[in-house]
Amino acid sequence: MFVLDAHLDLSMNALEWNRDLTRPLPEINSREESLTDKPDRGRATVSLPELRKGNIGLVVATQIARYVKPESDLPGWNSPAQAWAQTQGQLAWYKAMEEAGEMRMIKNKTDLEAHLNAWNTDKHTIGYILSLEGADSIVEVSYLEKAWESGLRAIGPAHYREGRYANGTNSTGKMNQNGLDLLKEIERLGIILDMTHLCDDAFWQAIEYYSGPLLASHNNARRFVNHNRQYSDEQILAIIKRGGVIGAALDAWMLMPDWVRGVSTPENTGCSLEHVVDNIDHVCQLAGNANHAGIGSDLDGAFGREQCPYDLKTIADLQKLSVLLDKRGYVSSDIEKIMSGNFLNFLRKNLPE
Repeated sequence: MFVLDAHLDLSMNALEWNRDLTRPLPEINSREESLTDKPDRGRATVSLPELRKGNIGLVVATQIARYVKPESDLPGWNSPAQAWAQTQGQLAWYKAMEEAGEMRMIKNKTDLEAHLNAWNTDKHTIGYILSLEGADSIVEVSYLEKAWESGLRAIGPAHYREGRYANGTNSTGKMNQNGLDLLKEIERLGIILDMTHLCDDAFWQAIEYYSGPLLASHNNARRFVNHNRQYSDEQILAIIKRGGVIGAALDAWMLMPDWVRGVSTPENTGCSLEHVVDNIDHVCQLAGNANHAGIGSDLDGAFGREQCPYDLKTIADLQKLSVLLDKRGYVSSDIEKIMSGNFLNFLRKNLPE
């Protein structure tokens, strides 16, 4: 079944983790066997060959570079200009993948349909829609148009804690004037607003101030894990009411209550793909249909097999979700919507002409 993954940090893995994603996954992990700088070394699940193996022909691929204040313990860049430069390096990697025939940027509706037709005959060149996770690298609001011209089609204003434009996970507080100005520019340019990571205060503010298309690329339900990284039923319903789609994420701490980083394991907590289906099903039950649920795996988003469902060894195993949905009683047409159709329909409506 064709799969659309609405959130993959491919360029971050290529540049910051120094992974050659064009290589087979066993080779990538073998190269990292002796490395200890990051907890997921040798446990990667994503490579371009594995995307092809899993018939994951279209992804929302990110740029990500956080600005951090000098006193912060979060990893990041010490000035917005440095963060911007990092995103431009990430963009250069995507362009290099395009030149090599590995990937294809989707900028508009025509590109989308052409790519889907091409994938039907040659499942090699993976389509991607460029997204920015966290807006801290937008040096000033005028830079957003530069990003648009380079192909940016979706943006999440926040990431973790306090941001320059909006506060994110593990924080509270409404957007400042810069954040509201950013929302206006996002709407003017026709960029898709990704609600993922927005703290509760900023979430409801965005619902009020922004009238354009919105989604949550990789968000799970607070019903299962009571943390502000997840969204409450009221927030999920607000996205549904606006015609958005919510992509289920595969990070174990977002699936299992009381997960302890570095201590818990998928095996000793029983974290499986069934928990991902629980989140998908919850969105469908709230909506009363299967039109607003999708997949935004976030695989290898600074974690690997040590922190994802134990029955997933590579991203190609996303195909197992269709089998589990079938066992839950979902009909084939609804399974196709969840695996790709809902996000495809959203993009058909909201990408530029």
